Amino acid sequence: MGVDAFETTINVAKMFVIFLMMVQAVPVLVWLERRGSAFIQNRFGPNRVGPLGLMQLLADAVKFLFKEEFLPKKAVAFLYYAAPVIALVPGALALASIPLGPPIEVAAFEMLGRQMGPYVFKLQGYDIGIGIVFILGVSSLGAYGLLMAGWGSASKYSLLGALRASAQMISYELALSLSLVGILLVYGTFNFYEIIAQQQGPLRFMFWGKENVISWLPNWGVFFNPVGMILFAASTFAEANRLPFDLPEAEGELVAGFHTEYGGFKMLMFFIGEYGHMIVASALLATFYFGGYGIPFVSPANIETFFHAQGFGLTAASALTALVSHLALLVKVALFLWVFIWVRWTLPRFRYDQLMDLGWKSMLPWALANVVVTAVWLLVANTK
Repeated sequence: MGVDAFETTINVAKMFVIFLMMVQAVPVLVWLERRGSAFIQNRFGPNRVGPLGLMQLLADAVKFLFKEEFLPKKAVAFLYYAAPVIALVPGALALASIPLGPPIEVAAFEMLGRQMGPYVFKLQGYDIGIGIVFILGVSSLGAYGLLMAGWGSASKYSLLGALRASAQMISYELALSLSLVGILLVYGTFNFYEIIAQQQGPLRFMFWGKENVISWLPNWGVFFNPVGMILFAASTFAEANRLPFDLPEAEGELVAGFHTEYGGFKMLMFFIGEYGHMIVASALLATFYFGGYGIPFVSPANIETFFHAQGFGLTAASALTALVSHLALLVKVALFLWVFIWVRWTLPRFRYDQLMDLGWKSMLPWALANVVVTAVWLLVANTK
């Protein structure tokens, strides 16, 4: 966690801050989804409570926090209460392991009569070195929360929704994982920072052992693995139970699916978990295929050099560079989150058999083919 108390404190605080960022983003996304759906459907949306309906977020928060607690008569209490927590935690753990900007270098300084530093603080909750493997592992744990909610609620609607959710997540986990193999073959590493570093500068690629450069395109992963990007994006909709893959919550068939018997703060935790998965998916799309926190044709080193030229010291220049890069990542994540909202109010829901056919008969074969084609392309490209 750190070599001294100061570094340990900062590293612990980072994890809490990132979790709070995810939680605080949810009300904004809910407001954006309501307003966006209203514009798409040619109506007003929330516009009475505060300017542009922004105070509706506070009203909803008060409603969720003060609703009466209840437990269904035949429910399994432990599973019923634990399910919302299990649904929330995977998204928070996954988001904390994604780099949100370049590391911040802190020059040595004196505090309380002691010489402190120098330090290097990564703009992520923790870095355990295996990148996407950890994220895929913890994200798949979300299925347990939904299954516990369905079984613990002692409701037939909840149980059917939980079974649907489990089968759906297992089916699309395969296509999602395989879709990333192609881009990992291109980069040759699991480390997020190395992946982002390889996407800096203009588009460069090898062909028959010769390097080619296209100066007007950024060196983003989407140009090396477009099929993998499409498959990954589609799979994340299923992982987050978003339309057109929201069969576990199909209101017309299952009332509200696995969270039929939930209300108040417990329902809010499911809500945060779903939007947390959306945020993680958007951040991964940006990291693997759109340069992460990088700005096209401008490296973090160039940004830091600019701030040094303006008279900023090492710590201030590094912190400002991290801030600018973080804002660049937030713009990309926000665009992908809008796509999640846009698709929800544009496409109809699949039938369950169509959903399974798409996962097993279309997306899985395409993901396997993408891996094979990428491997062959890399072999040919690097052969002299």
